[in-house]
Formats: sequence, structure tokens, C-alpha cells
Amino acid sequence: MIAETVCSAVSAAGLGVAVVTAYRKRFLAAARIAAYSLIPIGLVMTGVVGWLADTAFSPVAWAGFGVLGGAWVLFATTRAVERRRGGTRQERRSARAGEQRGAVAPASSVPSLGPAARRTGRPAAAPPTGAGDDFSDIEAILKKHGI
Repeated sequence: MIAETVCSAVSAAGLGVAVVTAYRKRFLAAARIAAYSLIPIGLVMTGVVGWLADTAFSPVAWAGFGVLGGAWVLFATTRAVERRRGGTRQERRSARAGEQRGAVAPASSVPSLGPAARRTGRPAAAPPTGAGDDFSDIEAILKKHGI
């Protein structure tokens, strides 16, 4: 009963603020304030406030929330362990079977390191930083267009 009274008072106060805001010719802000102030009374009228009040003072409901929280913790823990191990049991089993058969292709004699791992030749030299080189690209474009 008190929750419904408080929600009604909050809605009435919000609508009062909305009227004052509309009086000051700020109609968009007034409409937004009115929308926010109608939420508490709408929750009371739909019965959500009564349901929340009954749930808040029910030990069975809190025990249910505890069970749900424990289930979530177990689920998150098992997912974290599964990610650290590298997948599901079937994926690990197939990976072990692949290791036993040999993971290197039969025709390869050199391990494949990828293009970034091997370096061929010397590293590229830095371009000289002369004053004439700064505008060489621009000069080429201008000459191309006949300017």
C-alpha cells in the first residue's frame, strides 16, 4: 500500500514539473518529463509494484535468486575451463589423434613459418630526406596534368 502511494506521489510531482516546464515554452522537455513521470503509476496499475513488493519480502524468492546465481556461476566457470583447455572433449580427442598420426605434411621438408617469419635480403633502406624529394610526387602529378 505504501509503495503504491509513493509511486502515485512521484508521478504527480513529475507531472507538476512537466507543467512548469511546458509553461516555460520547453515543450519537448516537458513531454519527456511527463513520459518519465507516468512510468511509476503505470507500474502500479499493471501490478508490477505489488509483485516486486511480494518478491522482495519472500525468503523463497530470494532463495530462488540464489539458486539462479549459483547456476550462472557454475555455467560461467565451466565455459572458462573449457576455453582454457581448448574446446570440448571431442575436439581434444581428435587433436590427440592428429598428433599421433603426424601433423607434418608428407611432402614438406621445411616447416612452414609463414611470410612474416622469414626475412629475405636486407631491410629496406629509409628514403633520403632531401628538400627536393618532399615535393617530387606533387611535381609528377602536376606535370602529368600539364600544369
